Amino acid sequence: MSAKILIADDEADIVSMLGSFFRRKGYVVLTAANGTETLKQVEHNPDIILLDICMPGLDGLEVCRHIRDYISCPILFLTARIEDTDKVKGFAAGGDDYIVKPFSLVELEARVKAHLRRETRHNFEAKIKFSSDLVIDYTERCLFFQGKRIGFAKREFDIVEFLSQNPGQIFDKERIYESIWGYDSEGDSSVVTEYIRRIRTKIAAYTDKVYIETV
Repeated sequence: MSAKILIADDEADIVSMLGSFFRRKGYVVLTAANGTETLKQVEHNPDIILLDICMPGLDGLEVCRHIRDYISCPILFLTARIEDTDKVKGFAAGGDDYIVKPFSLVELEARVKAHLRRETRHNFEAKIKFSSDLVIDYTERCLFFQGKRIGFAKREFDIVEFLSQNPGQIFDKERIYESIWGYDSEGDSSVVTEYIRRIRTKIAAYTDKVYIETV
């Protein structure tokens, strides 16, 4: 089945170029010219999203925050320039990668394929019982505590998955960042701290038992 890619950018030339390129590569292409259109196109369940940060109305960061709680597919930000502080904001909003304009179509396609491969691997995982009360469902990408569902954004669950598959081991934030975002990512490992905080907060709403420790 062809992967479905959503291209959201207010520059019509970029949308047209990327749309033609990915159609030739066999993708099903959805397009949007602003944040509002992006929110509507997300209803078609894309497998991956290319999201321009600077769009009129709702910008890319705001769109990402709106959809991250119910959309788990990879989100790659498109941007003309990027500072370290902007990267942290983007990753904290739920983004997975940055593509800086002007970009190589070959590199962009490689990044897209890499993220889709990771998603495919995730989809082959199964449900396991992690403890007497906590169940991790790797297919649905969520946790259940005593039968109650705990939803996670994509990167939050990626971290839960990584730590749960390496129980008892100690990792610094750089190691976690490299494992989740990839060695070639241009982001900052400090974003891991924020994700861990959010994961703990969600679990703490159901139990005071500590599943992720800082040592």
